[in-house]
Amino acid sequence: MKVYDDVLGIIGNTPLVRINNITRQHGIKAQIYAKMESLNPGYSVKDRIGVSMIDDAESKGILRKGGTLIEATSGNTGIGMALVAAVRGYRCIFVMTDKVSVEKRRYLKALGADIVICSAAAKYGSPDHYVATAKRIAEETPNSFYPDQYNHPANPLAHYRTTGPEIWRDTEGKITHFVASIGTGGTITGTARYLKEMNPNIKVIGADPYGSIFKTYKETGQVPEATPYLVEGIGQNIPVGNADVRIIDEIINITDRESFEMSRQLGRQEGIFCGGSAGTIFAGALRAAKDLDENAVVVFIVCDTGEHYLTKHHSDEWMKEKLLLEPQKITAGLIVETKNSGAPEELISVSPEETVVSALDIMGAAGVTQIPVIENGASVGSLRESQILQKLVQNRDLLEARVGDVMDKGFPTVDVDTGAGEIKRKLQKSPAVLIESFGRITGIITRSDVLDLPR
Repeated sequence: MKVYDDVLGIIGNTPLVRINNITRQHGIKAQIYAKMESLNPGYSVKDRIGVSMIDDAESKGILRKGGTLIEATSGNTGIGMALVAAVRGYRCIFVMTDKVSVEKRRYLKALGADIVICSAAAKYGSPDHYVATAKRIAEETPNSFYPDQYNHPANPLAHYRTTGPEIWRDTEGKITHFVASIGTGGTITGTARYLKEMNPNIKVIGADPYGSIFKTYKETGQVPEATPYLVEGIGQNIPVGNADVRIIDEIINITDRESFEMSRQLGRQEGIFCGGSAGTIFAGALRAAKDLDENAVVVFIVCDTGEHYLTKHHSDEWMKEKLLLEPQKITAGLIVETKNSGAPEELISVSPEETVVSALDIMGAAGVTQIPVIENGASVGSLRESQILQKLVQNRDLLEARVGDVMDKGFPTVDVDTGAGEIKRKLQKSPAVLIESFGRITGIITRSDVLDLPR
């Protein structure tokens, strides 16, 4: 039988997948291949170093039976270590910042790990920084192992022994460019060392977020002041031991917007559902391949799965909140789902058969000053508080009148997929726009709901 003794046996030997649609769209002649690290059992490249660092600690007697694994992580290294802990019977404590997605937090808890959350705003070197916190917990915990993935030699060694040889084997030695991110430095350093030993002409490209220090550090030797960015798990605010920038030929800075857009495009055009760091790396691969011919073979790392970020960049709502969603991708449906004007999210309406006094009560309870009149799912008119009150001043008996007898013309209606530009144009002539989905009115957008949309 072809079986594995445990889940750790299926770490590595991830396939290369050719990128087709996006390269054609960008007019790229080079062959670009994704190294699908998202297909590891913990769904990330960090599975490789989790087992590597723990194997090393066990072989040296640092980690003994019943011990506790403690690490500062953005999630994926913790998941890789938690897989080993589950198989070999260790306890886990992982320290991460509040920047880490809720999906990764829940995943770690599902694997039996304890997690400690620190503020992402805490400065490196301060007692509240997540690395300092992990070190303190390790010092206070008997029979514990704190690997320090940023400096542990078993991190890049795992990629020197596995990732690099796999890429060389699967491309039959034809690889010309290797593209990876720089976080702990293990993936790019270990893989690059092996590949350059096999062929010194292979170009190694580091893709790094704007705000990280690595590009300036490589080019000038100076460490700039880091600034915040949203992509998780890559980049640094200080140099780290495993990131050997000397072996990297070029570092390309990528914006959050481009990182997330490329990640989303990999899913929608290539079926590769991945995290934001893979989007950063792919954006770097596209730039590196721009002027290459059809003989070039570019391999980039798909660091992890998009399932770790369903509430982040794979969420239109989150992207809109962070002002990262392209204006043409903001639709009527998304505006309704994410409105922050304070008005109710559900559609408040009245029928033409209700009385005016009842309609005013509904408007007062909902805190709205205008309301659509709906009959059989269709818009037949509207009520506006200011106009109703003006009519009541002249004739108070209208309080008991039918809404249908005093209503004004209905608000304009648009489909749920109508873009923000068209909605803004309609709101110049009307105080509100109704949203129609599959033949029924399902929502309303007012002028205040579009104030924070990009121009």
